[in-house]
Amino acid sequence: MAGLAVNVDHIATLRQARGGATAYPDPVHAAVLAELGGADGIVVHLREDRRHIQDRDVYLLRKTVQSRLILEMAATDEMIAIAADLRPDLVTLVPEKRTELTTEGGLDVRGLAEATQKAVASLHSASIPVSLFIDPDAGQIRASADTGADMVEIHTGAFCEASDPADKKARFSAITDAADLAHELKMGVNAGHGLCYNTIGWFAGTRTIDEFSIGHSIVSRAALAGMEKAVREMRQLIKEL
Repeated sequence: MAGLAVNVDHIATLRQARGGATAYPDPVHAAVLAELGGADGIVVHLREDRRHIQDRDVYLLRKTVQSRLILEMAATDEMIAIAADLRPDLVTLVPEKRTELTTEGGLDVRGLAEATQKAVASLHSASIPVSLFIDPDAGQIRASADTGADMVEIHTGAFCEASDPADKKARFSAITDAADLAHELKMGVNAGHGLCYNTIGWFAGTRTIDEFSIGHSIVSRAALAGMEKAVREMRQLIKEL
């Protein structure tokens, strides 16, 4: 059965929206409730601009998370140093633009092969497994394997946002083909971005995706039903795939 990693960035977004010294809602508290709901991992993206998750958050999460702590970050010297000190269970390298609302696409591993390979090696030297967040493209999958990364996270956003049935089906096929190729190359396979309670059902019967990374839809549901219940409901949907 595929796992579920819950991203709590949007809890921090709500906290930061108030500004000042507001300390709530706390993403650390949300992570505890997500684990009680059955989460197999907690995901946070420590951005260079610190727009939501803060350094304080990741260090407290490292002390409190009982499952796995997954740190999303850009491949910068600052972030690599923080990761080496923090020692998360997994680092996922992602592209990052200061003007974007959320991550808009996958990392261009082919175009940034040397820099990516260097970042992977630096993280491996700190005994940290590495995943690369990439679009469902065979060339990017093969380039990711060449960097020595342990796994990939396949960007599912274009599939989730597609409204035309034929386009949606084609984009889903691209995801499963990419997952199959990564699996053949002996890489772990995660998938995430934009997945929700409706789109997760498309993955029924898929056996080459190890874990789904889901944040916004769970946090949105949690605002009405509570974090533990929202996670438990998504966990059940994944169990039924």
